[in-house]
Amino acid sequence: MAAPWSTSRLGNLAGKRVIVTGATNGVGLGTARGLAHAGAHVILAVRNTDLGAQRATEIGGSTSVIKLDLADLASVRAFADQLDGDVDILINNAGALTERRRDTVDGFEMTLGTNLLGPFALTNLLLPRIRSQIINVGSDAHRSATLRLDDMHLRHHKWTPMGAYARSKLAVMLWGLELDRRLRAANSPVVTHLTHPGWVASNLSQVSDKPVFAVTHKVVRAVADRLANDIDAGAAPTLYCISEPIPPGSYVGVSGRLGLRGGPVLIGRSVLACDYDAAARVLEFAENETNTALALP
Repeated sequence: MAAPWSTSRLGNLAGKRVIVTGATNGVGLGTARGLAHAGAHVILAVRNTDLGAQRATEIGGSTSVIKLDLADLASVRAFADQLDGDVDILINNAGALTERRRDTVDGFEMTLGTNLLGPFALTNLLLPRIRSQIINVGSDAHRSATLRLDDMHLRHHKWTPMGAYARSKLAVMLWGLELDRRLRAANSPVVTHLTHPGWVASNLSQVSDKPVFAVTHKVVRAVADRLANDIDAGAAPTLYCISEPIPPGSYVGVSGRLGLRGGPVLIGRSVLACDYDAAARVLEFAENETNTALALP
């Protein structure tokens, strides 16, 4: 029987530069910590730079902190302008699950803006400076989603917190599918992967730094303490994409039942998440909304 995966599989990442969005809490923090301990220089791309500096001190190793608010395209562009030099890996980890429907400063539905459109614009702006890999954190929540290509911001259909979250993650899965296709078609040296971290208590019960549902927060945490992955286990699928020779475009999740917890393993995705026509339409929508496009030869 093979030994379970561990961060020792990362080896020595000295000399590698990696961006991790949403690195102050949850899976992002676990990801940044694992990479820094393996010797990489980790760029913490975070909204709260004071907390980011605190986390950098706690993590140790080689780190830097740059402000990034994915719900604000001006902040995304400012991040790209402030970043010096190339990076080896971009990890689009940050995400949001909002308590009520609201819009970003750019007029996007907040969940979609934070989970898809911000990372999409960031990736497009940085692609010419990415040497090897893009990892997008998706979710098995995509399996329950209905894609609304005619109403991506849910201005006319019913909005619910989990419904909006699942749709945004389905859009991320489809973006990842089309991103992989285009990178391969262009013979790019950059590969892309998708991940599902399992159920991680800190991610489910919080939007960035604040509880989503105050009434149920304690109940969720009590159940999660028994059933969910901790942040290091939640980070494992992302780190697995870096350490293991898996095919481009792979989707890495967790081994346990119902995708709740367990070690990293290649998993399947929903039929809709494999639809290249839908993927191309999602990418076209995102390009139009963000006024950015993939800079491929």
